[in-house]
Amino acid sequence: MGTSPLGIRLLSILAAVAFVGVASAQDAEKKVIPPQAELEKQFKETLSDCVFDGHWCMVNEGKLTEEKSEKYNISSATKSGQDVWIIYAKMQFQGKDVNVPVPVQVKWAGDTAVITLDKVTIPGLGTYSARVLVFEGTYSGTWSAGDHGGMLHGIIRKKDKKAE
Repeated sequence: MGTSPLGIRLLSILAAVAFVGVASAQDAEKKVIPPQAELEKQFKETLSDCVFDGHWCMVNEGKLTEEKSEKYNISSATKSGQDVWIIYAKMQFQGKDVNVPVPVQVKWAGDTAVITLDKVTIPGLGTYSARVLVFEGTYSGTWSAGDHGGMLHGIIRKKDKKAE
Protein backbone atom coordinates (compact mmCIF):
# COMPACT_ATOMS: atom_id res chain seq x y z
CA MET A 1 0.00 0.00 0.00
CA GLY A 2 1.62 3.22 -1.14
CA THR A 3 0.93 6.92 -0.78
CA SER A 4 -0.60 8.67 -3.76
CA PRO A 5 1.19 11.60 -5.43
CA LEU A 6 -1.55 13.85 -4.06
CA GLY A 7 -0.91 12.49 -0.55
CA ILE A 8 2.85 13.09 -0.87
CA ARG A 9 2.26 16.70 -2.01
CA LEU A 10 -0.20 17.26 0.84
CA LEU A 11 2.32 15.87 3.38
CA SER A 12 5.04 18.09 1.88
CA ILE A 13 2.84 21.18 2.16
CA LEU A 14 1.88 20.38 5.76
CA ALA A 15 5.56 19.82 6.68
CA ALA A 16 6.52 23.15 5.07
CA VAL A 17 3.74 25.00 6.91
CA ALA A 18 4.78 23.40 10.21
CA PHE A 19 8.41 24.36 9.58
CA VAL A 20 7.49 27.98 8.80
CA GLY A 21 5.31 28.10 11.93
CA VAL A 22 8.15 26.81 14.13
CA ALA A 23 10.67 29.19 12.54
CA SER A 24 8.28 32.15 12.99
CA ALA A 25 7.71 31.27 16.65
CA GLN A 26 11.48 31.06 17.21
CA ASP A 27 12.00 34.42 15.49
CA ALA A 28 9.33 36.01 17.70
CA GLU A 29 11.14 34.70 20.80
CA LYS A 30 14.57 36.09 19.78
CA LYS A 31 15.85 38.72 22.16
CA VAL A 32 16.65 42.11 20.72
CA ILE A 33 20.24 43.03 21.61
CA PRO A 34 20.72 46.70 22.51
CA PRO A 35 23.31 48.76 20.63
CA GLN A 36 26.94 48.33 21.75
CA ALA A 37 27.01 51.78 23.39
CA GLU A 38 24.02 50.82 25.57
CA LEU A 39 25.59 47.46 26.53
CA GLU A 40 28.80 49.22 27.55
CA LYS A 41 26.88 51.83 29.56
CA GLN A 42 25.03 49.06 31.44
CA PHE A 43 28.30 47.20 32.04
CA LYS A 44 29.95 50.33 33.43
CA GLU A 45 26.95 50.99 35.73
CA THR A 46 26.94 47.36 36.91
CA LEU A 47 30.64 47.57 37.83
CA SER A 48 30.45 50.95 39.58
CA ASP A 49 30.61 50.81 43.40
CA CYS A 50 29.73 47.15 43.62
CA VAL A 51 30.79 43.95 45.33
CA PHE A 52 31.25 40.60 43.65
CA ASP A 53 29.96 38.41 46.48
CA GLY A 54 30.20 34.69 45.98
CA HIS A 55 32.32 31.56 46.12
CA TRP A 56 35.35 30.01 44.48
CA CYS A 57 36.95 26.61 44.40
CA MET A 58 40.05 25.03 42.95
CA VAL A 59 40.10 22.41 40.25
CA ASN A 60 42.51 19.77 41.51
CA GLU A 61 43.25 16.64 39.46
CA GLY A 62 39.93 16.94 37.66
CA LYS A 63 37.90 17.42 40.85
CA LEU A 64 36.42 20.51 42.48
CA THR A 65 37.62 21.36 45.98
CA GLU A 66 35.38 22.70 48.71
CA GLU A 67 33.97 26.17 47.96
CA LYS A 68 35.22 29.21 49.84
CA SER A 69 33.62 32.63 50.18
CA GLU A 70 34.97 35.59 48.24
CA LYS A 71 34.26 39.30 47.98
CA TYR A 72 35.74 41.65 45.43
CA ASN A 73 35.08 45.36 45.92
CA ILE A 74 34.92 47.09 42.55
CA SER A 75 35.13 50.89 42.47
CA SER A 76 34.63 51.40 38.74
CA ALA A 77 35.24 50.19 35.22
CA THR A 78 36.52 52.53 32.53
CA LYS A 79 36.80 51.77 28.83
CA SER A 80 40.25 52.67 27.51
CA GLY A 81 40.31 51.07 24.05
CA GLN A 82 38.21 49.13 21.57
CA ASP A 83 37.63 46.20 23.95
CA VAL A 84 40.10 47.19 26.67
CA TRP A 85 38.79 48.23 30.08
CA ILE A 86 40.42 49.08 33.38
CA ILE A 87 38.59 47.64 36.39
CA TYR A 88 39.49 49.35 39.65
CA ALA A 89 39.33 46.76 42.41
CA LYS A 90 39.73 47.77 46.04
CA MET A 91 42.08 45.40 47.87
CA GLN A 92 44.00 45.21 51.12
CA PHE A 93 47.71 45.77 50.46
CA GLN A 94 50.22 46.08 53.30
CA GLY A 95 47.39 46.91 55.73
CA LYS A 96 45.87 49.65 53.56
CA ASP A 97 42.91 49.78 51.17
CA VAL A 98 44.21 50.50 47.68
CA ASN A 99 42.51 50.71 44.30
CA VAL A 100 44.31 48.35 41.96
CA PRO A 101 43.81 49.01 38.24
CA VAL A 102 43.33 45.67 36.49
CA PRO A 103 43.53 45.82 32.68
CA VAL A 104 41.06 43.43 31.04
CA GLN A 105 39.43 42.82 27.71
CA VAL A 106 35.65 42.72 27.58
CA LYS A 107 34.25 40.48 24.88
CA TRP A 108 30.54 40.24 24.12
CA ALA A 109 28.46 37.11 23.66
CA GLY A 110 25.29 38.80 22.43
CA ASP A 111 24.21 41.00 25.36
CA THR A 112 26.51 39.26 27.86
CA ALA A 113 29.89 40.68 28.89
CA VAL A 114 32.82 38.30 29.29
CA ILE A 115 35.72 39.77 31.27
CA THR A 116 38.90 38.31 29.78
CA LEU A 117 42.39 38.21 31.27
CA ASP A 118 45.31 36.56 29.50
CA LYS A 119 48.37 36.22 31.75
CA VAL A 120 47.85 39.61 33.41
CA THR A 121 50.26 40.38 36.24
CA ILE A 122 48.71 42.08 39.26
CA PRO A 123 51.53 43.53 41.39
CA GLY A 124 51.91 41.68 44.67
CA LEU A 125 49.28 39.08 43.76
CA GLY A 126 50.55 37.11 40.76
CA THR A 127 49.79 36.47 37.10
CA TYR A 128 46.28 35.41 36.14
CA SER A 129 44.16 34.34 33.21
CA ALA A 130 40.39 34.26 33.51
CA ARG A 131 37.04 34.28 31.74
CA VAL A 132 34.26 35.77 33.87
CA LEU A 133 30.76 36.11 32.47
CA VAL A 134 28.64 39.00 33.80
CA PHE A 135 24.87 38.62 33.33
CA GLU A 136 21.80 40.02 35.09
CA GLY A 137 23.48 40.81 38.40
CA THR A 138 25.53 37.62 38.55
CA TYR A 139 29.05 36.48 37.65
CA SER A 140 30.50 33.10 36.85
CA GLY A 141 33.78 31.93 35.41
CA THR A 142 37.09 30.18 35.47
CA TRP A 143 40.57 31.38 36.42
CA SER A 144 44.13 30.14 36.40
CA ALA A 145 47.39 31.28 37.94
CA GLY A 146 50.00 29.21 36.19
CA ASP A 147 50.09 25.87 38.00
CA HIS A 148 46.66 26.12 39.64
CA GLY A 149 43.20 27.41 38.89
CA GLY A 150 39.53 27.04 39.56
CA MET A 151 36.00 28.33 39.22
CA LEU A 152 34.03 31.20 40.74
CA HIS A 153 30.43 32.41 40.87
CA GLY A 154 28.20 34.78 42.78
CA ILE A 155 26.01 37.87 42.75
CA ILE A 156 26.93 41.45 41.99
CA ARG A 157 25.45 43.83 44.51
CA LYS A 158 25.69 47.58 44.86
CA LYS A 159 27.62 48.81 47.90
CA ASP A 160 25.59 50.19 50.74
CA LYS A 161 26.97 53.73 51.06
CA LYS A 162 25.47 54.10 54.57
CA ALA A 163 27.33 51.04 55.85
CA GLU A 164 30.73 52.37 54.74
